[in-house]
Amino acid sequence: METETDLQLANNTNTPADVLDKLASSQSDAVRRALASNLSVSTATLDKLSKDENSFVRVSVAANVNTASETLAVLGKDESGLIREFVAEHLNTSVETLLILSMDSGIVSWVAGNPNTPLGLLRKLSENENEFVRISVSVNPNITDDILDKLSQDHDENVRAAVAKNLNTPAEILARLNKDANELVREVAVENPNTPVETA
Repeated sequence: METETDLQLANNTNTPADVLDKLASSQSDAVRRALASNLSVSTATLDKLSKDENSFVRVSVAANVNTASETLAVLGKDESGLIREFVAEHLNTSVETLLILSMDSGIVSWVAGNPNTPLGLLRKLSENENEFVRISVSVNPNITDDILDKLSQDHDENVRAAVAKNLNTPAEILARLNKDANELVREVAVENPNTPVETA
């Protein structure tokens, strides 16, 4: 019964901060996991939970929008690939951590989609041999028109479709993609609100 009450408190964003902090020492994995997902929990408590033995608790910390960059830097070295993925796409992850994670072939595609990834690294990743990395670069909101132009001519149709999906893709590139040889690319281009009406 006590665990059930603690779980309700851990899930509730209106639970006082000091109560939430105490729940971090709960013996229940479910309580600590719920706590790690709570948007009202303090960054100090999130940092404590980032060292939890239960990987699901650490995943929840990595996914919490309030987790501090310092905590994410530590989680970026976690043995769990899933946790590193969450760190790679987190908006609070520092550039330094993103650069380290970009060396991880299993995680790099997540880094490529992060708006905080430096332009120089995005430019390099736009030439990655893995199409999933290039797809992630293609939908990144902060890539430049010249990178979009280059990727719009990629041999992989999924990469070109990703460019067509990006809301920052210039109209002239969208107009070209709307006439792409691949049907999927054309369909995605038509759905982009920036595609010129005369070509849609």
